[in-house]
Amino acid sequence: MVPMGVAMVLGDCLFQLGAISVKAAQHYRKGRQEQKLAVDGAADDGVGGGCGPDDDEHKWHAKYDERRRNQVFLNDGIPDHFAVAGYVALAALSTALVPRIFPQIRYHHVAVCYAVAPLLAFCNSYTSGLMDWSLATVYGKLAIFVVGASVGAASGGVIAGLAACGVMMVVIGDAAELMHDFKTAYLTLTSPVSMFASQAIGTALGCVVNPGVFLTFQWLAGADHPLGDSGSTYMAPMAIAYRGIAVLSVEGVGTLPRHSITLCATCFAVAVFLDTAGAVARAMRWRVGGWVPNPMAMAIPFFVGPTFAIDMCVGSLLLMAWRRVDKQGAATLAVVVASGLICGEGLWTLPSAVLAMLKVQPPICMKFLSRYQSQQMWQHFVPDAVDGHHAMTHQ
Repeated sequence: MVPMGVAMVLGDCLFQLGAISVKAAQHYRKGRQEQKLAVDGAADDGVGGGCGPDDDEHKWHAKYDERRRNQVFLNDGIPDHFAVAGYVALAALSTALVPRIFPQIRYHHVAVCYAVAPLLAFCNSYTSGLMDWSLATVYGKLAIFVVGASVGAASGGVIAGLAACGVMMVVIGDAAELMHDFKTAYLTLTSPVSMFASQAIGTALGCVVNPGVFLTFQWLAGADHPLGDSGSTYMAPMAIAYRGIAVLSVEGVGTLPRHSITLCATCFAVAVFLDTAGAVARAMRWRVGGWVPNPMAMAIPFFVGPTFAIDMCVGSLLLMAWRRVDKQGAATLAVVVASGLICGEGLWTLPSAVLAMLKVQPPICMKFLSRYQSQQMWQHFVPDAVDGHHAMTHQ
């Protein structure tokens, strides 16, 4: 299910990237044409070209605060050549150093990761902007599979895949976080250069603080509780999961379920088709355009299961009912109610963590099983009552 969700996300994000690229090219071309016309007009009649204040006000439909935000954000922006040069320099440094730390991964593998990372970083930033949820770990698992399969088990594909996962996750995850910081800078009239500098300083401090925290925690845990062992109190279950993915990846495409590639290609094509249909409907101003599904929203249940979709459906139904009863109140207080629900769920992590530290077990446990799972449970744990269970099921 997860590869199908990744295919839908990639289809949606790549379509949006293509649409933005086309719009940027059209805007650049239009600006060059207007600049050329202004220069030609100034040369013909000796009068300064360009638009006057009235034309600027007519063409600029945004409010004053939005114009002010645009002005501050664009004037204090990071130069393109500086961003490209910095990324290339750091990528070259990492390409030279990572294979020395992990000899199983080759230089060209790291270089390919850094070449593909900006494209996936845009996809992840777009996803994070829509859902406030970063998929950097999903793209990291994709890197594990690709690099691990290319290196192979005999050449250390497990370690190579995990190293590539670390490279991809750092680049893609930090890009999404930086876009959130830039959005904050835009809304608060803060210089984006200041936000970028703060992010860089925090990353540099993290390179020193995080290893120190890990070593301190390892020292406090002692030899009785080794970190990462399966039988330890601190067994790091996600590390075991990632290692399992890396072990499977070295066997190549043969480890994937049957028809998984076909299903992924179908989901990718469906996402592109829905985006194209929605864009055409909006351009033609068709009323059906509002009913075209969003591929990104369709991909969410593939990652988190149907429970999240049910929660979203219940919330949407409650909001629709509220709007029918009190439209003005819903428009004013819906964000406040949503913020309260989010904060309440976030604060629950504190008592949940305390209960987990005290090893408090819940008094009851409720599960909903399918018929097959129920039969398996009865066969393994209550073998003498299987016949009676079947009789009750048929009744």
